[in-house]
Amino acid sequence: MPINLDLITGAFAFFFTVLIFSYLLGDNPLFRIGSYIFVGVTAGYVASVAMWQVVYPRLIYPLVYGASTDKLLVFFPLLLAGFLFLKISPRTSHLGSPAMAYVVGVSAAVTVGGAVIGTILPQTWATINLFDMQTSQSWLDVIESAGNGIIILIALVATLSYFHFGARPTADGAPRRFVPIEWLAWLGRIFIAVTLGTLFAGVLLASLTALIERVSSLYLFISSFF
Repeated sequence: MPINLDLITGAFAFFFTVLIFSYLLGDNPLFRIGSYIFVGVTAGYVASVAMWQVVYPRLIYPLVYGASTDKLLVFFPLLLAGFLFLKISPRTSHLGSPAMAYVVGVSAAVTVGGAVIGTILPQTWATINLFDMQTSQSWLDVIESAGNGIIILIALVATLSYFHFGARPTADGAPRRFVPIEWLAWLGRIFIAVTLGTLFAGVLLASLTALIERVSSLYLFISSFF
């Protein structure tokens, strides 16, 4: 009798979907089993990807089969990795602090550089281009483009003003920001609330889409037996 792989995968999907849905009845052992299996499979998959796409091709292979230059280049990351392993023991954890500081510093630099180059600068130029009259075809395009640019500029300035914490003491000693900054901060709260509401609606929509897909999958799996 041939093995029906679709039936087996459907049965596993049905089983784990029921385990996760059991959380509707409260925290229970079935939900915990499903969560532990999910976390374990995810950790195993990440470890496998890291092993075969990072550790082996960038560390083990150059050390075993690489030239002298390749071995010299992987010596420094290998040394840092060895220092990181020293943080397992409380007695030697201080020796791994420089390696950890290097990793955190590089990660922060990559994150900040990516945010500046990939987000801030492109959005800045895109906002500036909205005020470029030479790219517009008609007066309606000019008005529409300038209007969008003004709204984006006001939202940007108002949102940044909300995070402006400079204040001066008043006569009664209470700190108070400059009145125009206070008005812009109030307007910035509105833009922040709208943004957070939009993000929450997007997350909720994605969750409902996943829920509908799982319920539909359960229905199709059960109906396949009738």
